[in-house]
Amino acid sequence: MDPLVRMIEIRIENRRTARAMPAALASLIVLAGFAVGCKKPAPKSISIAAVPVTVAVATTQDVPIRLQAIGAVQSISNVSIRALVSGELKSVNFHQGDEVRKGQVLFTIDPRPYQATLAQAEANLAKDMSNFAQAQAQAKRYADLAKAGVVSSQQNEQVQVVADAGEAVVRADRAAVDTARLNLSYCTITAPTSGRTGSLLVQAGNLVQPNTTILVTINQIAPIYVSFSVPEQNLAQVKGINSQRSPTVTATAQNETQSEKGTLSFINNAIDNNTGTIQLMATFPNTSERLWPGEYVNTEVTLGVINNATVVPATAILTGQSGMYVYAVQPNNTVKNQPVTTGITAGGLTVVTSGLAPGQKVVTDGQLALAPGSRVNVRPAPAPRLEAKTSGSPK
Repeated sequence: MDPLVRMIEIRIENRRTARAMPAALASLIVLAGFAVGCKKPAPKSISIAAVPVTVAVATTQDVPIRLQAIGAVQSISNVSIRALVSGELKSVNFHQGDEVRKGQVLFTIDPRPYQATLAQAEANLAKDMSNFAQAQAQAKRYADLAKAGVVSSQQNEQVQVVADAGEAVVRADRAAVDTARLNLSYCTITAPTSGRTGSLLVQAGNLVQPNTTILVTINQIAPIYVSFSVPEQNLAQVKGINSQRSPTVTATAQNETQSEKGTLSFINNAIDNNTGTIQLMATFPNTSERLWPGEYVNTEVTLGVINNATVVPATAILTGQSGMYVYAVQPNNTVKNQPVTTGITAGGLTVVTSGLAPGQKVVTDGQLALAPGSRVNVRPAPAPRLEAKTSGSPK
């Protein structure tokens, strides 16, 4: 190629390159700016807010071991009053619902027919006693005459038989008098026990029949029974304390704030195989008459006391896959998942047998928002304590 032509081509190429460089440089600057704009900013540190919770302190208390059950109030004595003789009811000497005492006259039946029967029986007795006295005197004379040979032994025996028959008649008359007197006494009906009367089922003027018509029912209110059942696995404990002392039983009626105190008085001699329970009965003085026959009440029997037990509110105990645990509050206001072993729960408190020491703080409310290591904002609340039930006092 001609050197002059080659030189001209090189100059033209250099000019093209010079014109392209500013455009390429501009593109590079734009791409660099785009890359800088797409770069993420450095992350800022995020502070996690503390979870507000309520805490309580594990304490040491004496915790009573109690069995709770639903009991039924039963009258110790329930008597249906019936007439033992027939007749017209002359008077009713009480109002239904009254308290009556043993021996109090409740009803009277027309006594006149029975008075007449008694008078007739007494007259027959007097007549036959006179005949018997005469027969005895004659028998004595014939016995003396028989010894003297004046009368035959056969005649003497006949007279003696008549005297013996007279004696038997007198005994029968005396029995008739006793029966008539007893029937007359049945015309006055008295209370066989003290208690409260129910509905009056008859009125004066009614004709009553023996052993059929119920006149009224009397329930003994004080003292009174409460029957309840406990699981058979507690039988050994119940028998153990019953052999040493009379266990205290409390009964609280519905809508009552005060409870009645009684003593365990009966343990059934067999376990109910259908329910797996054993029937117990307690006797209550019931002087205030808070317990009423047929009523259902809440009963508690105290089996013993756990001394110096570590307790926390029952709401602090949680259940996980590995068992029971609590959220224990650490000194730096974080929480730790702490496994525990629990015992009985009474009065809103749960006994912790292992895994927790007295004085440790545990979360009682707000656990759903927690995880191990969470920071908490502590709001302490006083721990509940077991309160002794108050017993009723006589009105």
